[in-house]
Amino acid sequence: MSFTYPKKEKLKSKTTIDLLFSEGNSVSKFPLRLVYIENKEENAVLLKMGVSVSKKYFKKAVDRNYFKRVLRETYRLNKHILLDTLEKPYAIMFFYQTKERLSFQEIEEKTIQLFQKFNETIK
Repeated sequence: MSFTYPKKEKLKSKTTIDLLFSEGNSVSKFPLRLVYIENKEENAVLLKMGVSVSKKYFKKAVDRNYFKRVLRETYRLNKHILLDTLEKPYAIMFFYQTKERLSFQEIEEKTIQLFQKFNETIK
């Protein structure tokens, strides 16, 4: 099992991101939220992922960047939960939505619960 987050898995396409916000479905496990859409691109990777932390909750870029790094790391360590059950390619956006400063362990716990909830939703 590979615990990497290669460039090809990063969600960068503006059109895909716009589609996520306009037509995407959502799953949440407070304080995390996952917006997803089936990826219709040709030769699409099984999973493309992006992260977001709102300026509303964290005014300083340093704080937003810290939580984005934490979200990417929890994704990297637990993406096997998603990849084991996916049959079609998906694009997902991962949000941190609270003012609370949770520890890495708490965020990782919530991430695992969120990924399991996502797996149940897409079946």
